[in-house]
Amino acid sequence: MKRAVELSAVLFSLLLWSCGGEDAPTVPPPAVTLPPFGGTIFIDPNIITSSDPTTFQDLSFAGQGSRTMFDRRVDGWITVDAYLFNASFDDGLAAEIQVNPEFGGPGVALVEAEKYAEVIGRLPTALRKDVETVWIHKGTQPFGGGNNNLLIHIGQADLYTADGILEETFVHEAAHTSLDAAHASAPAWLAAQSADPTFISTYARDFPNREDIAESFLPYMAIRYRSDRISQSIANTIMQTMPNRIAYFDNQSFDMYPIE
Repeated sequence: MKRAVELSAVLFSLLLWSCGGEDAPTVPPPAVTLPPFGGTIFIDPNIITSSDPTTFQDLSFAGQGSRTMFDRRVDGWITVDAYLFNASFDDGLAAEIQVNPEFGGPGVALVEAEKYAEVIGRLPTALRKDVETVWIHKGTQPFGGGNNNLLIHIGQADLYTADGILEETFVHEAAHTSLDAAHASAPAWLAAQSADPTFISTYARDFPNREDIAESFLPYMAIRYRSDRISQSIANTIMQTMPNRIAYFDNQSFDMYPIE
């Protein structure tokens, strides 16, 4: 009998609402239980675009020199007589860009080095602060981050560019390079990870120690600094999925120039 009375009250409330007798009931959003994305570099291609400002200033040729670089085509380390370029950025950061000699000459290598230096310069200072070297190879293989480095295979770069996510991919990889060491195992980060409903992507969930920082930082940047470029539904999903991770990033006082 009690159950019938409760149901009658609910039905009466809905009837009043439908007749204009009272405000519509507030329906809470569904609880997030599963990662909403497969990988976050695909969320939106406009978080950083080619029309955004770059900190890249200058590139100087430093000749050729022996450098050990990782090459995903052989899934290992190679030592080559690389073309070397010193890149400078207007926030005082610098990096040596090492181009595989397979490109055939310093002129071709310069074009590649300059192209990616300009794109990397669109990343915030916080993500470039530990980038000391950039490796550029031919081939269609995934990018890489870590080792104070960014790894580029230009065939894959062309695919990322066609999809509009070249800059977003660099955000992910540079987060590995400049954020993982300080934050991936930090107690406050692990606490935020545990307190949030789930991971932002299945990639982060499947590799929580290795990928969660890199997968979470781009969505964080999107809602904090590029909210006008993403849909409200994506913004809501990010905020519902990782509120404690967002709070953690907020507390780090990251240098977001030239994003902010």
